[in-house]
Amino acid sequence: MQDRMSIILFSGTVDRLFAVATLATGGVAMGLDVDIFLTFWGLNAFRKDQVRTNQRFSADFAEFAEPALQAMQAKNVPHWLDTLRAAQEIGNVRVLACSMTMQLFGWTLEDLDPIVSEVTGVATFVEKARDSRITLFI
Repeated sequence: MQDRMSIILFSGTVDRLFAVATLATGGVAMGLDVDIFLTFWGLNAFRKDQVRTNQRFSADFAEFAEPALQAMQAKNVPHWLDTLRAAQEIGNVRVLACSMTMQLFGWTLEDLDPIVSEVTGVATFVEKARDSRITLFI
């Protein structure tokens, strides 16, 4: 078993994006390599035209979206993307785009924020995730 955390990010809501950034930071701080596999709405959140403007919250917590965003702004909480970039400065965090989702929506790597390092297939990701100490689906 490898010292790796594998995260599949299916959701593109801000509450879950913050969770992924926080988990990735904790993982690399504890010496784990972290692979984040972006698919569907998780991948959409990393599009250049979405990454800084997205303010959607999960439906279960939609009523808390505005107060949460206001509290984060008042307390100068860094944007989830900045937290994820900081995690990359601590250790090995790779952000991977699902090739099937990219083909489905006609996106290219150039459509995504540069934090996304490569496009990969699900089989390649699952092969590595199989040997991870921790695998999460968010």
